[in-house]
Amino acid sequence: MKEKWIVALALLPFPFVAIGIFFTNKLMYIRKLTDEELVKRETDEGHYQHHEFNQLKKEKVCIPSSFGYDLHGYFVPFLHTKRTIVLCHGVTVSLINSVKYMTLFQKLGWNVLLYDHRRHGMSGGKTTSYGYYEKEDLAQVIEWLRKRLGSDATIGIHGESMGAVTTLLYAAKPEANANFYIADCPFASLEEQLIYRLKMDFRLSGNWILPLSDYVLKWRDGYRIRQVAPLDVIDQVKEPVLFIHSRHDDYIPCEQSQKLYAHKKGDKQLFIAPHGAHAMSYSENKEAYEQEVQTFLKKFVFNKNERGV
Repeated sequence: MKEKWIVALALLPFPFVAIGIFFTNKLMYIRKLTDEELVKRETDEGHYQHHEFNQLKKEKVCIPSSFGYDLHGYFVPFLHTKRTIVLCHGVTVSLINSVKYMTLFQKLGWNVLLYDHRRHGMSGGKTTSYGYYEKEDLAQVIEWLRKRLGSDATIGIHGESMGAVTTLLYAAKPEANANFYIADCPFASLEEQLIYRLKMDFRLSGNWILPLSDYVLKWRDGYRIRQVAPLDVIDQVKEPVLFIHSRHDDYIPCEQSQKLYAHKKGDKQLFIAPHGAHAMSYSENKEAYEQEVQTFLKKFVFNKNERGV
């Protein structure tokens, strides 16, 4: 199959292939924040204290990916509960970015598992795929948790940005094995998001860049841009979903979550945060954010899975 793509690309003029390679390089190898940059940002915003995190009682976790590398993170226990939340960070950052959400769920009495996505933080993997391969890694994380905690454990997944897309793509898998999902500022489709960013950042149309890049991406990394689209599969998600988005998010517009919410069948909740830019709903609306999470859990999770426990 790969030979077919090589032959097809060989028929294209070199400048077009070069543009496709340049654009897919930006996708696959997007610049990540350094640990120093991320620690400074999260510390300045009051979300992270390096000494406190180092002293935190936690267990190092190493989970094999089905793609041949390891996923690294931490399991942070809370007393003797089986309630556990898995935290999925966004693109360019690492599990350090998830610490603020860890604190939120610890206050509610939950175990926390936070880990680095492929090509981020301590984990292996050569490329970023915005949820396409990450959802399969997430499946391995949930399988690891189920083996550890048992089938009766209540397990939820909270994702931010790319982590939210990963969460929703995993949730739509027939074998998905979590009890609920929280998706904070996801895009509805990678194609739509790239078109929007090309227009906003470079005043370029995606009409010719994306089809060409899609062709090259399939050859280089094995998937198509259109295959990363939570909107196409959201109606297959059976478990409750809490959608969260900042009203003034100008990186991934709020309308993306509103679309996903409208197409989700069954139990769902939508919180449009009045303040904050992209991925800042919690930072700028802390009390309201925590209240929305608690309301969602009481309404859709505890009554169904734990009978009010």
